[in-house]
Amino acid sequence: MVHRRSMLLAAAALALATAAGPAAAQAKDKVVLLLNWYLYSEHAPFFLGKERGYFEQEGMDLDIQEGRGAGVTIQAVAAGSAQFGYADVATMIKAATKGAPVIATGVLLQTSPMAVMGFSEKNIKTPADIKGKTIVLTPGDSMSQVWPLVMKKTGLKDGDFTVVSGDAKTKMNALITGQADLTMGYVMDQPVKLFDATRKPVTSIKFADYGVNLVCSGIVVQKDYLKQHPDLVKRFMRAATRSMEEAAKNPEAAVDAMLKADPKSGFKESLTGGLKQAIALYAAPGMPPGQPYRVAPKTMSDSFQMLVDYGGLDKETAGKAEDYYTNDYLP
Repeated sequence: MVHRRSMLLAAAALALATAAGPAAAQAKDKVVLLLNWYLYSEHAPFFLGKERGYFEQEGMDLDIQEGRGAGVTIQAVAAGSAQFGYADVATMIKAATKGAPVIATGVLLQTSPMAVMGFSEKNIKTPADIKGKTIVLTPGDSMSQVWPLVMKKTGLKDGDFTVVSGDAKTKMNALITGQADLTMGYVMDQPVKLFDATRKPVTSIKFADYGVNLVCSGIVVQKDYLKQHPDLVKRFMRAATRSMEEAAKNPEAAVDAMLKADPKSGFKESLTGGLKQAIALYAAPGMPPGQPYRVAPKTMSDSFQMLVDYGGLDKETAGKAEDYYTNDYLP
């Protein structure tokens, strides 16, 4: 009798689980994470989190989509066509001062990865060497937004070099074919791809080395969406934080997860090296590593002040740094 009762209970439990399965799947919140760019090493942790079920465990069906520049990603989030954006926070602040209803709920890269770069054979090592050269950039992306600050800091003028426009593939091809001398990007992205394509070493002139050390990539959310879905944002940030922490422990696994999702996103060795470079940027200069996405008030204040001093923000109307970010939704 006891044995029969146990079998009946097990059968009932199985039936309940089967019935609950579709309902549980339907109950998951479908969310889009729009990245800042085509896939590269910095994005791998999100794929690790998705593969290991961190987002699913938080009740989310996550769709990771490639972006076409920080400015475009921020516009999409502001318009509500993506629930979450992964984009340059300094660019987001500039957009928010012009009316975009967005805020950062986590700041991941707290040391800037931005750089202007070219093949080492060109012997372009300092800003002074840029004079007379041709730079290909993508209008609206985070580098083009911040580049005027670098020019002011280094004394470069608009007429000192030639600028041509191009998307990600055009930028790469322009350097490879010699149509341009330099491009702009992140130290863990374009130099890796250029080396993979040509086996030629690349020299990067880092913005941070010339006093432009702005916070960079983070999670951007529309303000109304945040007010309407605070619990969902907390769940997303919890899963995203866990993804970054686990990727820092095992970068190779994160890269494997991204390559499994998109085999054309790069080569494992190069992507792993790039991800390790990105992980080193999670903390602000001189600061010990802390919880991913949790930014110190001083770090944000310093970046904000630089945007006021050099980035064209109106001191009278821009408000304060804390108007543009929050740590309240972090685990």
